[in-house]
Amino acid sequence: MKRSTPTTSGPGRRAAAPLEAPAKPVARSPRKRTPGRRPTADAVDLRERLLDAALACFAARGISATSLRDIARRAGVTPALVHYYFGDKLQLQQAVVAERLWPVMAQVHAGVGEAGDDVAALVAAFVNGITRAVAAHPWLPTLWVREILCEGGALREVMIERIGPLLPQLLAERFTAAQRAEQLNPRLDPRLMVVSMVGLTMFPLASAPIWQQLFGTGELGADVVQRHALALLTQGLELEHG
Repeated sequence: MKRSTPTTSGPGRRAAAPLEAPAKPVARSPRKRTPGRRPTADAVDLRERLLDAALACFAARGISATSLRDIARRAGVTPALVHYYFGDKLQLQQAVVAERLWPVMAQVHAGVGEAGDDVAALVAAFVNGITRAVAAHPWLPTLWVREILCEGGALREVMIERIGPLLPQLLAERFTAAQRAEQLNPRLDPRLMVVSMVGLTMFPLASAPIWQQLFGTGELGADVVQRHALALLTQGLELEHG
């Protein structure tokens, strides 16, 4: 996808560039099948089912601990069929990133990009975007912890090289501009503001089963995390302090 040329919305201000999707794995040329081995389901539906199965296994076991056989078992097919559609595990992993993880992060990025320069709107766009994404895709926080946060995670480089230069830096730049305009507490570090927002959303959502058990409640879902994060962030930013 061609990356659009950044535009300016004010002196020194860079407009949010669209999140570029990673290149999809090169499609494998279908091999001639022997009679009786054609898939009974529609090829597109079966491919989607294999991606869903891979994502579920990656979130539950970790990418390095998941084999094609595990994914095949989850999808109810043979390992040969997984290999037929995706080749090897690396190509399947790349397809999961491009077709499952990337669209989710692109939605969050788009919401933040449309929020403008208002600090409260930026915070709300990020918090609401993350919590909505997790509500729709419960695998997201677990995959984030396993494969991005933890040392040696298979998706850390994707985060650093592709997502990191766009969404976190966009937020940090706008928080910096807000400080210069005396619209944000000058004692805050704009970079750590981004870290704080991630910590107030992804961490409690990833560890929700632990806190639900410790506190004896099942009411620590995405909606509770959303309300708490927004209240804590907006009340602690001194938004009206000049």
